[in-house]
Order: sequence, then C-alpha cells, then structure tokens
Amino acid sequence: MSGSRSKIKGKSWERTIAKFLSDQHNASFVRVPHSGAFIGGTNVFRKTQLDESQIKSFKGDIIPPDSWTHFNLEAKNYADFPFHQLFQGTVNILETWLSQLLDVADQGDLNVLIMKFNRKGSFIAIQPTPSLINNSNHFLYNSPTHGQWVIQDFESFWITNKSQIELLVSKS
Repeated sequence: MSGSRSKIKGKSWERTIAKFLSDQHNASFVRVPHSGAFIGGTNVFRKTQLDESQIKSFKGDIIPPDSWTHFNLEAKNYADFPFHQLFQGTVNILETWLSQLLDVADQGDLNVLIMKFNRKGSFIAIQPTPSLINNSNHFLYNSPTHGQWVIQDFESFWITNKSQIELLVSKS
C-alpha cells in the first residue's frame, strides 16, 4: 500500500463523506483528487489563474455537484481530539483546521468542517446560520480568529437540515 497510514485514513474518510452526501442528496459528490491545499495556504495565488469551475474542483476536500456553488468542506480524521480545550478557550488544532477551511472559502459559502475521532464519533463545525436547526446537544466554540462555530453530531445535523442545506448552497 502506498502512502502513509494517516493519508490513507484521511482519504477513506473523504470517500465515506462523499458517499454519504451522494446518498443523502441523490447527486454526485467525489473526493478531490490529490487534495491538500492546491489552492489554499501559500498556494492561494493559483485562484487567479483558474476559472470558477476549476477553483470549485480544488476547493476543500469534496467536489459537490455543479448546482452547489456555495459549498466548501474540509474533512479531518484523527485518533483523538482535545475536547477539554473547548471549555478552556482556544483549541489550536481546531484553529488550524478552520484556517484551512476558510483559506479557500468564497463569500457566501456554506463552510463545513467534518471531523471524525476514533471511538468518539463524527462531528460537524459550522458557522451559526439562522435557517439551520442545531441539535439539542451542540457546543458553541468562540474562535479568537474565526468567530463563532457550532459543533455537533455530523450525521444527525445533516439529515435534519438536508433540504435547507440544498437551498443555501445552490446557484442563486
């Protein structure tokens, strides 16, 4: 098997998310080939050399269907997460992930961070959006750099908000 275990684990999680979204929305979602900041971070300059559809193909970790023009998703699969730091203020690893997500975001995007942790579950971090229904068990994280984020169970949030998400990300 080529590649490191963590890269293989990450790619597998991205494929799982793409399949989940494809099944939920009866549309094609695929993982970005060779994902890893092609247009993010120090490579943001590449956005000036690409057209809209090319940018969309390299933004985040999942390529959505054409009608989802305002969608940006980053996926993380880690062994553990310092949940206790959510109550202590800044969570450095979460700040890094939010920066990666927002580095490639366009104005008006629904920015979604989906995180999976061994033996703990999968979670979503999303900016508060009035039209989306939060699970009763959610946590508000106040990022000193990126503002407020709602963290909650991924699948139940997505299933509850499926139709509203489709409206938020569609071409207007």
